[in-house]
Amino acid sequence: MSMRWQYQVIEVKPSLMGAFKQEVLQEALVRQGQLGWELVQIVSPGPMMALLAVFKREA
Repeated sequence: MSMRWQYQVIEVKPSLMGAFKQEVLQEALVRQGQLGWELVQIVSPGPMMALLAVFKREA
């Protein structure tokens, strides 16, 4: 029997100076974890761009 997954992507936006605050990222990860999502990967498309956090959970 194969498992089915749901996926979700959230953006974590940088500050005006392009930096990411650890607390903001931590809060986003904790929030999604409490909702049953498991972090799969964080993608950084380029400088001064939002990080993309990819999550999955069983459907």
